[in-house]
Amino acid sequence: MGGQLLRPRPALAPRLHVGTTAASSSPQPHAVAGGGRGVECRPHRGLSAAFRRPGPQVVAAAWRRRDTVVRSDLAAGGAAAARDSPHALSDHDLFSRVRGVCFYAVTAVAAIFLFVAMVVVHPLVLLFDRYRRRAQHYIAKIWATLTISMFYKLEVEGIENLPPNSSPAVYVANHQSFLDIYTLLTLGRCFKFISKTSIFMFPIIGWAMYLLGVIPLRRMDSRSQLDCLKRCVYLVKKGASVFFFPEGTRSKDGKLGVFKRGAFSVATKTGAPVIPITLLGTGKLMPSGMEGILNSGSVKVIIHHPIEGNDAEKLCSEARKVIADSLILNGYGVH
Repeated sequence: MGGQLLRPRPALAPRLHVGTTAASSSPQPHAVAGGGRGVECRPHRGLSAAFRRPGPQVVAAAWRRRDTVVRSDLAAGGAAAARDSPHALSDHDLFSRVRGVCFYAVTAVAAIFLFVAMVVVHPLVLLFDRYRRRAQHYIAKIWATLTISMFYKLEVEGIENLPPNSSPAVYVANHQSFLDIYTLLTLGRCFKFISKTSIFMFPIIGWAMYLLGVIPLRRMDSRSQLDCLKRCVYLVKKGASVFFFPEGTRSKDGKLGVFKRGAFSVATKTGAPVIPITLLGTGKLMPSGMEGILNSGSVKVIIHHPIEGNDAEKLCSEARKVIADSLILNGYGVH
């Protein structure tokens, strides 16, 4: 009862017509796996021509076209990106950056020579003028004047309101820029600034600040703040003047901020007058947070009449009003 194995014949694939492309050569047959013997399937001649591998000349031409398109797209995209990028520098920005580099180069070179002069006279200063340090401040005035005279014009109004160096006072001003210190040093008064302790570590500049008797302060440290005020009271009683920026930091938008009462407490405890000063233009030349640039322009310093009193809160309010009115009059805002 042996059975007979019947091999079914494969169904004929429907004929495919793909255009009228003529084949230049016959394709090789492909074997399809089956249950026994391989079955040869020859694709249609037109289909084979359509999927035939292109010649080397065709490939080269295609790559040349693609390379040209990609290069064009990259060039167009790069130009657009350069125009639209927020980091793209205009001619004005580039000029301001160059001015900034030149400013720091000039002030650094001048500081080296003048610092040597400070060191030479320092022993005599400690012997005969320990608190005011007029010789050191005179050298600092030369340094600041040499630096800023090359980069911006300075106008001072109300110079007659400045007390002489022999009369101690508490100076207060609005704070807009890193240039404020340079500008105020040109007034030639022996006042002691208050500065962060980290600045004293800077070569030359920090050392010169130490020779000038600048008062160190660690921000956010209540003990350091108390020691700073005690040091200010001590210096004023010894005949020196002190300088405060009552806002505590540089204004980010150019508007006058809230005043702290520390400076005015020193004034009431010592009986020294308060000298309000308005600074105009320094924030436009070198905005806060952009110390790497220096725009062109001018700076004006307005020295107001002295204010006296024994109420720190009232002194604070009066001094801020004087400075705020002056800022508003010159197109600036206040908070």
